[in-house]
Amino acid sequence: MDLEPLLWIIFFLMNMGLIALNLYQIVSLSDLEADYLNPYESSSRINHVVIPEYLLHGAFSILFLLSGHWFFFLATLPAAYINLRKFMKREHLIDVTEVFRVLSVEKKLRIVKLGFYLLLFVLVMTRLVFVTINSAVDESEATHLFGLF
Repeated sequence: MDLEPLLWIIFFLMNMGLIALNLYQIVSLSDLEADYLNPYESSSRINHVVIPEYLLHGAFSILFLLSGHWFFFLATLPAAYINLRKFMKREHLIDVTEVFRVLSVEKKLRIVKLGFYLLLFVLVMTRLVFVTINSAVDESEATHLFGLF
């Protein structure tokens, strides 16, 4: 049995986790902006999911590297570098006292990250479909049907 489809299913699930964590942060910031949450509650909600997001993104990038998918590794490397740099400078957590000052910047940053994760989602889903079809079809038929890919 070919393990390539299983690997891409793992990539798919990790990407869905990153999208979910990022959407949670955007919703928390939007609720703060609309005055549904107080600054302490919003900051603590976001700060609880920042480290898991960074760890999941790091594992995502390292798994691409270890599996030999260089294009995907190089695509995720800039975001991983930005996450690591923010973590090392201790800028990854949102301060309760300055949350309103950085609200628009943090929201825009997370929307850009969401766009990046959605682009990766499309690429991972496309690759998952192609790998699954290629593993389901016999080798001789796969080269005939999908010779262009």
